[in-house]
Amino acid sequence: MVGEVLFMKKFKKIISQPVVIKAVLESRNSLDRTLSNLQTSLNGLTEQDVKERLISFGNNDVVHDKAPSVWLQLLLAFKNPFIFVLLALALVSFFTDYLIPLHNGEETSVSGITIILVMVLLSGVLSFWQEYRSNKAAQALKSMISTTATVVRRSHRDINAEQLEVPIKEVVPGDIILLSAGDMVPADVRLIESRDLFISQAVLTGESIPVEKSDTLGMNSSLAIEEQPLSADPLDAENICFMGTNIVSGTAKAVVVATGNDTYFGSLAKSIVGTRSQTAFDRGVNSVSHLLIRFMLILVPVVLLINGFTKGDWGDAALFALAVAVGLTPEMLPMIVSANLAKGAMAMARRKVVVKRLSAIQNFGSMDILCTDKTGTLTQDKIILEHYTNIHGNNDSEVLQLAWLNSSYQSGMKNLMDKAIVRFAQEPENRAGISDGGYHKIDELPFDFIRRRLSVVLQDEEQRHVLICKGAVEEMLSISSCVYEHGEYLPLDAARREQLLALAESYNKEGFRVLAIGKKYISAEAQKAQYAVADETELTLFGFLTFLDPPKDSAAQAIAALSENGVAVKVLTGDNAIVTRKICYEVGIEAGHPLLGSEIEALSDEVLKPLLEKHTVFAKLTPLQKSRIIRLLQENGHTVGFLGDGINDAPALRDADVGISVDTATDIAKESADIILLEKSLMVLEEGVIKGRETFGNIIKYLNMTASSNFGNVFSVLFASAFLPFLPMLAIQLLIQNLLYDFSQLSLPWDKMDEEFLRKPRKWDVSNISRFMLFIGPISSIFDISTFALMWFVFHANAPEVQNLFHSGWFVEGLLSQTLVVHMLRTRRIPFVQSTAALPVLLMTGLIMAIGIYIPFSPISSWIGLVPLPWQYFPWLILTLGCYCVVTQIVKHWYIRRFGQWF
Repeated sequence: MVGEVLFMKKFKKIISQPVVIKAVLESRNSLDRTLSNLQTSLNGLTEQDVKERLISFGNNDVVHDKAPSVWLQLLLAFKNPFIFVLLALALVSFFTDYLIPLHNGEETSVSGITIILVMVLLSGVLSFWQEYRSNKAAQALKSMISTTATVVRRSHRDINAEQLEVPIKEVVPGDIILLSAGDMVPADVRLIESRDLFISQAVLTGESIPVEKSDTLGMNSSLAIEEQPLSADPLDAENICFMGTNIVSGTAKAVVVATGNDTYFGSLAKSIVGTRSQTAFDRGVNSVSHLLIRFMLILVPVVLLINGFTKGDWGDAALFALAVAVGLTPEMLPMIVSANLAKGAMAMARRKVVVKRLSAIQNFGSMDILCTDKTGTLTQDKIILEHYTNIHGNNDSEVLQLAWLNSSYQSGMKNLMDKAIVRFAQEPENRAGISDGGYHKIDELPFDFIRRRLSVVLQDEEQRHVLICKGAVEEMLSISSCVYEHGEYLPLDAARREQLLALAESYNKEGFRVLAIGKKYISAEAQKAQYAVADETELTLFGFLTFLDPPKDSAAQAIAALSENGVAVKVLTGDNAIVTRKICYEVGIEAGHPLLGSEIEALSDEVLKPLLEKHTVFAKLTPLQKSRIIRLLQENGHTVGFLGDGINDAPALRDADVGISVDTATDIAKESADIILLEKSLMVLEEGVIKGRETFGNIIKYLNMTASSNFGNVFSVLFASAFLPFLPMLAIQLLIQNLLYDFSQLSLPWDKMDEEFLRKPRKWDVSNISRFMLFIGPISSIFDISTFALMWFVFHANAPEVQNLFHSGWFVEGLLSQTLVVHMLRTRRIPFVQSTAALPVLLMTGLIMAIGIYIPFSPISSWIGLVPLPWQYFPWLILTLGCYCVVTQIVKHWYIRRFGQWF
């Protein structure tokens, strides 16, 4: 008991989940003790035991993120700082425009409230519908196959045990289960007995090569727990198989020690479900919201005080100040954002990409670092035969022939290397060197963990028995006495042994898994029907076989494309450094010196942060270390994406600004991701980056243009309020003008972005938005003031009784200048000459300008306090707009040279 306490204290430094400690503790117990702890036996549980344990432990289910109900999804679509600002304005407008006038017996108006609420409603519904559809598509990706497990149970305590197939969710602690090739391990289990057992733990570790598992402690082992070796990684426990892994080859019998959320798989899933860190998009939206609120808190009181003191009517002054607040706020921003993101999501859907969270589109565009797992993302997650060399390292068809004979004639479950050999030999270009040669199988010596090799004995056309053996290099050298070189059989002396070990080591350093292969002829007098391990002697070594999980065909091209677009790629993997460096070299990533998980664990955040900027490859990482790296890169100012497909990638997918997974990923990985790729090509990553930047560009384009334009209008209002004996524009006129302008912006999601804008990552820059407002906004004020002077001095609209003419003149000029300047500000180039807006933008802005000119002449003009304008007004209008465009272009050119950016 003391030993267990000491062990737990030591192990808590490595892993925090108590369930993992439980599994590893059982790995260090004798089998008798484990069975006793679990109150079970080798004959399994009874049906009554199972019922009681299902009540105690629950179903063997792992917690999953569930899509919220439709109504909750709809409510969450309105969870947006911009929307909160608009709702606050609508509430104030409700009191000032409706309740207070109603109480005083005055005329009420709900036009302002209606306009704001319509914008909010459209934005929320559009966002809800797109995300609802994406969630439905993501749910459809989940496998609908009901999996089962083979268990040993008794129907009554005195009846012999029998094998049953039960749903995995009904497996309980203490169950005795049977495992064979192709099975998924249904829970965390402790091996009782095994034969030739290889487990793929790629879903947990990222390593594509299967690992060997066996019962390392016998039935009656009495070694104290503190005397057993302590592994730094619980997944290295040789006699524990973990839920979610799968059997590659061999058979086993095991006892279940943990189920559901108490498993290692479940603990990882539970730790990330429901958690989501704030992304770059969220931080950007919040910062812009705070900026707009600050401007309103400063300017609205100023407008209220100036109008109140100069006009004496504080009621009208309050209404006008409220209209200014609404006018200053880009109330279409939530809808523009939702429309842009939805358009981006639909464009990605056409490329077989499911966008679960709309904000991920913009995060895609602002991403400047993409962290990626290796296995299954950069690689094909499929072992291939790379070399079949003689003892000098040259490919040799005779070596391939021997490998094919060994792999194809074995009767056991073929492992990944055997499958790779057979698959390679069946390719058309390799078939010529392969011959059955009339061979007939005599016997087989299967693989085991002690020998680490496999032999087949064949009879050739000359009735000779030939033993062909392949296995681990050192084990093969130990049973070989000769080498085959240029048709000669030469003795395997110390020098040749060292040469062969060096060659194998060179392959290992390049990331290859290496096997050696040899053969020997059995003399006629020694031939027999059954052979033994003792016959595996005096072999002639022919050469080596090397294996690798190759990179995806599109990986190198995709990484090069990302690099050209300013996105650095870093590899975060649980696999070893040697294999990872090899893959990185093949896909064009400069690996440098990999930083290992054991090294990272010893470093503080302050020390690790600069190292993350210098290193590209991080190997032998735990899931929490991946998350830590992403978090620290974000603290360094980066927008970080993560591409992964395993349960060990789920925390990182959650913490990244944009989590990207594939349709073959685990359910937890897909649930944690923001974006799911439905096709194997990684080139869609570049398309996603470009689409994200285009989407963000159109969002920030609207925000900059509208905020600066509205800011300029406020300046104009401040000036007019100080010098005019009447309001420069009625509240309803200001709202309609702003609404028409905003409708002209609805076409912006279909606009194009300049190529130079798309070449590098783009992020929310509040300082530039503020600077843009301060420098570009007042330009419109200059021409607003010139319009005031025009209406005052030329058209003599300089008294309260003719203020309607003044309002009409500024209404038309203000709307047309705002709308026309869209074309001036949407690009850093010369508009209509070097860059022309998309057709929808041209049509919509043209239509709104025409409506703006028509309104003073329309039947509704008298309702909103406008009057028809004289024809002499329009030449002045054209001159004003022309000068406005020229001055804006000059200031734009200066701004770009001064600050080095536009949007």
